[in-house]
Amino acid sequence: TQSTWEAVVSTQSTWGVQLLSNQNKSPKMVLVSVLNNCLNSIANAEKRGKRQVLVRPVSKVVVKFLSVMMKHGYIGEFELVDDRRGGKIVINLIGRINKAGVISPRFDISLNEMEKWSSKLLPARQFGHLVLTTSYGILDHEDCIRKHTGGKILGYFY
Repeated sequence: TQSTWEAVVSTQSTWGVQLLSNQNKSPKMVLVSVLNNCLNSIANAEKRGKRQVLVRPVSKVVVKFLSVMMKHGYIGEFELVDDRRGGKIVINLIGRINKAGVISPRFDISLNEMEKWSSKLLPARQFGHLVLTTSYGILDHEDCIRKHTGGKILGYFY
């Protein structure tokens, strides 16, 4: 007979469910993208008309992405709560977000491809922002054009 250690086979599907084929273990959900979870929570809370949303867990990329959104006036203040685990953020919503999403995989975007990506993802030329990670930090696409740099695309919001 097999021991319980040999019977555990771990695979991951595209939906983010980790399947453990063991007699006493049930399938468990695993978090694939912290940023995607955060932006989905914000968009769903905005659709429901909520004034605040609690997001957990938190990463440095999520905090920088939210600070770009706050700089452009799409969300209000946010408060980082350190619980010595993954952390939490309480975000004040102001009702300006129509859609926010993550681009996965994080494609490389050069400066001359910026217009193509913004026309593909954003609804209009003067509306919405792409967020990129660059050597200057996490910036929106307008700052990247001003600083004459490209980077890897993280996501968008409008």
